This record gives sequence, C-alpha cells and structure tokens, in this order.
Amino acid sequence: MITLLFFAHLQEAIGQERIEMQYVPQTVKELKQQIETRYGIDLRHVMVAVNEEYAREEQQLKPGDTVAFIPPVSGG
Repeated sequence: MITLLFFAHLQEAIGQERIEMQYVPQTVKELKQQIETRYGIDLRHVMVAVNEEYAREEQQLKPGDTVAFIPPVSGG
C-alpha cells in the first residue's frame, strides 16, 4: 500500500486530500498515468515527492511510500 497526498487544486479535482492505494505501481510515471486516467486530470506540470523528497518519473515505488502531488504555484 502507498499513500497519495494531493495539494491545491488537485484536492478539488480528485475530491480528497489523501488516498490509500493498495496496488503499488512500479514507477512514479506509471502512478501519474493511472491517476490521470482515473480522475481525468493532467499531471504533466505537477511536481512529485516520494517520502518528502522530490522524485523523477523513473523513480521506483515500494510499499509504505508516501507520494505527494504538488502543482505549480504562482504569486506575487
């Protein structure tokens, strides 16, 4: 199982702040594709952190990981 955390507008799009996922995809890229397909959202410009460290798409996932999806922010 892995824990998925969503921030900002992604929480609204998905309807939840946190999801516990029983199936563990092999990579961050595979996980992003599954989330995009399931929820109809675009994660191309979203940063991903695994266990509080930014991760590349090819990073391997393992049971117990916490994956955070952090959209770009703007401000001024």
